Formats: sequence, C-alpha cells, structure tokens
Amino acid sequence: MKNRLEELRKERGLRQEELATALSVSRQTIGSLENGRYNPSIILAFRIARYFDMSIEEIFIYEEEYCDEK
Repeated sequence: MKNRLEELRKERGLRQEELATALSVSRQTIGSLENGRYNPSIILAFRIARYFDMSIEEIFIYEEEYCDEK
C-alpha cells in the first residue's frame, strides 16, 4: 500500500518527530510508514486522516492485485 504521508508532512513543514508526537507513535513508525515498510493499523490510519483533516483514501492508496485464473 502506498501513501502520501511524507508529502503531506512536508507540505505542513513538520518534522517526523513532530508528527510522531502528535499521533502518539515513534519517529521510527513515521519513517517506516513513509518508506512503505509498515502498514498502519486501522486506528492509526484514522488518527492520521483526522490529523490532516482528510479521508483515509486520500492518504493511503490501496492497489489491489488481481489474479487471472484460467
């Protein structure tokens, strides 16, 4: 799953540490989210969306892979 977290954070002039504090997570969690190494829990996704006053879908991009069985 891709996300726009780094883009949104930078647009608002926030450091990873500042966003982490606002969301009650570690700076490492923010870094892992931004690098695509970690997918957030639904609760954290809602917190992030509320923080940025956006919908989850505006921040997190789900790319579903389809398998064609023949």
